[in-house]
Amino acid sequence: MSRQVRVRFAPSPTGPLHIGGVRTALFNYLFAKKHNGIFYLRIEDTDQNRYVAGAEDYIVEALNWCGIPFDEGIGKEGKFAPYRQSERKGMYQKYAQQLIDSGWAYYAFDTAETLDAARKEAEGKGETFMYNHATRDNLDNSLNISAEATQQRIANGDAYVIRFKMPVGETLQLTDMVRGDVKFETSLLDDKVLFKSDGMPTYHLANIVDDYLMETSHVIRGEEWLPSLPLHVLLYKALGWEAPEFAHLPLILKPVGNGKLSKRDGDKFGFPVFPLEWNAPDGSTSMGYREEGYLPETVINYLALLGWNPGNDREFFTLEELIQEFDINKVQKGGAKFDPDKIKHINKHYVQQTDNSILAAHFTKVLEEKGITMPMDKVTEIVGLVKERAVFLNELWDLSDYLFVTPTSYDEKAAQKQWKADTGEILTELVTVLQNTTDFSSANTESVTKTWMQEKELGMGKVMPPLRLSLVGAMKGIHVFDIMALLGKEETLNRINKAINTL
Repeated sequence: MSRQVRVRFAPSPTGPLHIGGVRTALFNYLFAKKHNGIFYLRIEDTDQNRYVAGAEDYIVEALNWCGIPFDEGIGKEGKFAPYRQSERKGMYQKYAQQLIDSGWAYYAFDTAETLDAARKEAEGKGETFMYNHATRDNLDNSLNISAEATQQRIANGDAYVIRFKMPVGETLQLTDMVRGDVKFETSLLDDKVLFKSDGMPTYHLANIVDDYLMETSHVIRGEEWLPSLPLHVLLYKALGWEAPEFAHLPLILKPVGNGKLSKRDGDKFGFPVFPLEWNAPDGSTSMGYREEGYLPETVINYLALLGWNPGNDREFFTLEELIQEFDINKVQKGGAKFDPDKIKHINKHYVQQTDNSILAAHFTKVLEEKGITMPMDKVTEIVGLVKERAVFLNELWDLSDYLFVTPTSYDEKAAQKQWKADTGEILTELVTVLQNTTDFSSANTESVTKTWMQEKELGMGKVMPPLRLSLVGAMKGIHVFDIMALLGKEETLNRINKAINTL
């Protein structure tokens, strides 16, 4: 690659960052790091009507949580600052004027009512109205009036937009890094609005100008922008600039059926479509992967495999391994179905792989919220014993709650099945045996208890299930003697005695 790789993630702050947007950011990040390039964040907020408070902070926090931070952008101002389009609006006008002066664009004064009438007239004939070469000569624009009349109308304060003058009868043969050769007929395209009379550019002009001024080498974006490719390439040509290379990523599809993955799909199947929980201005809340107990490594690993294939069946990658392996040419053209079970499977793997001390640090926050304090080494030990059953981080409490809180009730079905007429008597005798045991380690209490059972000729079923029920309140949990060692002698005996008195 001849020039330095500079790629960008350029979301609009119109709400929470969709998981599809995270994947676009990830692929840009991987491409940049693979080629020792720069990954920057630009906020495209030219449409102020759709701006949502808090969305920009959410985007930054989400990228940081995922572990794919940007090198330049909001709060990390580089030489191309500012990185918010609303703060750059003074620089777009001259490029719009350059397009007017070179004949690539024109002023259009059509009112909303005029365009609506033209639309309805076309529909009446069974046609679709397009503002293009076929209609522009009959509409209210500077192509049909003199330059003097045009300037007079602007001076009079007439509302206008600046439209791109799409060439007629050209075939554009373009190359996309994902899709290969793509072809567009300019006669089938409309004259898009580039600039509004309120002094704000539309997405198309601002996007091109900023990509050029920020020296963007490659534009890696979602498939939904593919129809805009001919306009964007022509804008580069019209402004006399070298266009970047383009790659259009496939859609992330619904788990079942066709169509793009939406928030509704997440609500229907009970999985998040946003990286972090989103609290909307209207008071509604949407699930986030972080709050649902997923690890950032999981989200990144799974998203990388949606639409990209390393060429083998491997399913687990660290971020460093993804950077090494990633090849934009191995991104598929077709959409990739989102599989909620697959991402759970990957999360279980990462929970098992995560160091116990890291999980314990996370879990300590949960304990603090519940008013429980315990030495970190003990929390770490507990996490190590229960994590193999966990799919999500927030399952650690349900898997270990009995190690922190004495049971106040006992599973009714288990009690009926396991607590026989002589159980109280047997466990009372076990209490005496344990009372005289000084070494309360798991291995020793197991040895002492089993020796006593052999001497008394007691089967496992007579002792172990009711013992577990006494300690836990249900037939769940880790190895019984590990539970006793963690609880300690006093608490263990208290729980057994409490069960004897209750049951």
